[in-house]
Amino acid sequence: MAEKWEYRVVYVDPRGRISSEGVEFVRQSAENRTAFVKRYLDTLGEDGWEITALHPLIRTEASYIILKRPKATAAA
Repeated sequence: MAEKWEYRVVYVDPRGRISSEGVEFVRQSAENRTAFVKRYLDTLGEDGWEITALHPLIRTEASYIILKRPKATAAA
Protein backbone atom coordinates (compact mmCIF):
# COMPACT_ATOMS: atom_id res chain seq x y z
CA MET A 1 0.00 0.00 0.00
CA ALA A 2 1.33 3.42 -0.93
CA GLU A 3 2.10 5.83 1.88
CA LYS A 4 -0.40 8.65 2.29
CA TRP A 5 0.60 12.23 3.08
CA GLU A 6 -0.96 15.30 4.60
CA TYR A 7 0.18 18.77 3.61
CA ARG A 8 0.41 22.19 5.18
CA VAL A 9 0.89 25.49 3.36
CA VAL A 10 2.53 28.32 5.28
CA TYR A 11 2.57 31.95 4.09
CA VAL A 12 5.49 34.08 5.25
CA ASP A 13 5.44 37.81 4.56
CA PRO A 14 8.39 40.23 4.79
CA ARG A 15 6.84 42.19 7.67
CA GLY A 16 7.42 39.29 10.06
CA ARG A 17 4.09 37.51 9.91
CA ILE A 18 3.35 33.82 9.33
CA SER A 19 -0.08 32.52 8.40
CA SER A 20 -1.07 28.85 8.30
CA GLU A 21 -4.51 27.25 8.30
CA GLY A 22 -6.22 30.42 9.46
CA VAL A 23 -3.84 31.09 12.35
CA GLU A 24 -1.39 34.00 12.31
CA PHE A 25 1.88 34.29 14.15
CA VAL A 26 3.57 37.68 14.53
CA ARG A 27 7.26 38.25 15.12
CA GLN A 28 8.28 39.97 18.34
CA SER A 29 9.71 43.42 17.56
CA ALA A 30 13.23 42.54 18.77
CA GLU A 31 13.33 39.12 17.08
CA ASN A 32 15.24 38.67 13.84
CA ARG A 33 12.97 37.63 10.93
CA THR A 34 14.97 34.52 10.05
CA ALA A 35 15.13 33.45 13.71
CA PHE A 36 11.34 33.86 13.88
CA VAL A 37 10.76 31.65 10.82
CA LYS A 38 13.30 29.08 12.07
CA ARG A 39 11.61 28.91 15.46
CA TYR A 40 8.24 28.31 13.76
CA LEU A 41 9.66 25.65 11.42
CA ASP A 42 11.47 23.91 14.31
CA THR A 43 8.10 23.59 16.04
CA LEU A 44 6.55 22.02 12.93
CA GLY A 45 9.55 19.70 12.57
CA GLU A 46 8.94 18.43 16.10
CA ASP A 47 5.43 17.47 14.93
CA GLY A 48 6.83 15.50 11.99
CA TRP A 49 6.44 18.12 9.25
CA GLU A 50 9.10 18.32 6.52
CA ILE A 51 9.57 21.11 3.98
CA THR A 52 8.92 19.87 0.46
CA ALA A 53 8.86 23.14 -1.49
CA LEU A 54 9.36 26.87 -1.26
CA HIS A 55 7.49 29.18 -3.60
CA PRO A 56 8.80 32.78 -3.45
CA LEU A 57 6.54 35.63 -4.49
CA ILE A 58 9.15 37.86 -6.08
CA ARG A 59 7.27 41.15 -6.25
CA THR A 60 6.14 41.07 -2.62
CA GLU A 61 9.18 39.34 -1.07
CA ALA A 62 6.75 36.95 0.59
CA SER A 63 6.77 33.18 0.12
CA TYR A 64 4.78 30.02 0.55
CA ILE A 65 6.39 27.06 2.28
CA ILE A 66 4.81 23.67 1.57
CA LEU A 67 5.32 20.92 4.14
CA LYS A 68 4.25 17.30 4.35
CA ARG A 69 4.22 14.45 6.84
CA PRO A 70 2.94 10.88 6.76
CA LYS A 71 -0.82 10.82 7.25
CA ALA A 72 -1.91 9.16 10.48
CA THR A 73 -3.75 5.93 9.88
CA ALA A 74 -6.96 5.22 11.74
CA ALA A 75 -6.77 2.36 14.21
CA ALA A 76 -8.75 -0.66 13.08
